[in-house]
Amino acid sequence: MLDGPLLARWLAAAFALTLLLAALRPSAAYFGLTGSEPLTILPLTLEPEAVAQAHYKACDRLKLERKQRRMCRRDPGVAETLVEAVSMSALECQYQFRFERWNCTLEGRYRASLLKRGFKETAFLYAISSAGLTHALAKACSAGRMERCTCDEAPDLENREAWQWGGCGDNLKYSSKFVKEFLGRRSSKDLRARVDFHNNLVGVKVIKAGVETTCKCHGVSGSCTVRTCWRQLAPFHEVGKRLKHKYETALKVGSTTNEATGEAGAISPPRGRAAGAGGGDPLPRTPELVHLDDSPSFCVAGRFSPGTAGRRCHREKNCESICCGRGHNTQSRVVTRPCQCQVQTKAPDVEEPPSFKPPTTQRILPAL
Repeated sequence: MLDGPLLARWLAAAFALTLLLAALRPSAAYFGLTGSEPLTILPLTLEPEAVAQAHYKACDRLKLERKQRRMCRRDPGVAETLVEAVSMSALECQYQFRFERWNCTLEGRYRASLLKRGFKETAFLYAISSAGLTHALAKACSAGRMERCTCDEAPDLENREAWQWGGCGDNLKYSSKFVKEFLGRRSSKDLRARVDFHNNLVGVKVIKAGVETTCKCHGVSGSCTVRTCWRQLAPFHEVGKRLKHKYETALKVGSTTNEATGEAGAISPPRGRAAGAGGGDPLPRTPELVHLDDSPSFCVAGRFSPGTAGRRCHREKNCESICCGRGHNTQSRVVTRPCQCQVQTKAPDVEEPPSFKPPTTQRILPAL
């Protein structure tokens, strides 16, 4: 048997090793803008390879976790859809923040530092990533690019007897289920994982809130006695706009600390809000983005962004914001462009022949 001091040291070493393994083991699965791989390795299009199960190689190039790689390999269309989702999410993020101090800088070192902290910019990256993946998968199902899903087949519309379910609806049911499994489940102990999972769900919920029903009328003489209807997702620009608004109204949450152990416990409610009467999870039930840390200013170059020096601003929009009180220079340039003129030649004037006038006859009456 181990004596007291030796047993205490052994338990302390075992506890430290457990904490180290827990820190190294990811509590949730990440992908795309929230993953650790550089986005430059992701090809915009997958080159076709004339070999069986070529999508296996495509999934390996994406540097997925074991479970994600297994889900990617189940369907040849998943790898291409994942690449499309990353590209779409990155472009939309940069579009929505093009006038902000943080203009969605996704270079490797800046993004890696940002993802280590719980800023509201990080919350947006999680939401836009899950939204892009949900949107791309639903569209891929309806476009016939996936083997394990097709069009939406859940006609739960009103007045079902008067509508004929038709068209090819975007399969949101399959895509949202896939994304939740692909990005992992919520951990009840890891505070950061719970916040990340919540923000992932916000992206999925915003996609669901934008689903519209599109119908086409059929009938004699333009009557609408029978309608063919299908579900259609909102354009991704609309999704990005709604998530940008949620970013601007994001809620800061914290964690309660166990005074006896000094360990972080449950998430405390956002400022100005009380926890539910039932003592449940104080995270907001509505699809609101939440964050843990206050964002930096992003004015000067640092770990999280290259700063705003040297950026072009728009006088009426964002010069005061992104210049951070440093002032700005106004430059005038004379730009010469081709005028796109076209020379039109007019046909020479041709003398028109005299018009024919019938002779007039005069009738002379005798004088009385």
